[in-house]
Amino acid sequence: MQSPNDIDLETYQQAAALLLIGARAVRKAQEESRRLGVPNVYAHNGSLFYELPDGTLSTVDPFDDPTDR
Repeated sequence: MQSPNDIDLETYQQAAALLLIGARAVRKAQEESRRLGVPNVYAHNGSLFYELPDGTLSTVDPFDDPTDR
């Protein structure tokens, strides 16, 4: 008897293939953003981190203009 968490091999292989496609797409988008000088944004434990075009990480939103307040 299978538990609700068991999946068959074909389903697992399809999920793994989709995960690989998604990971490749994300890497391609990140590289394009870097090439265009646009920060990549990541969330970790509820906090946002910005990877700036020079490769540094920051928690300060580079698009937040303090003069707009």
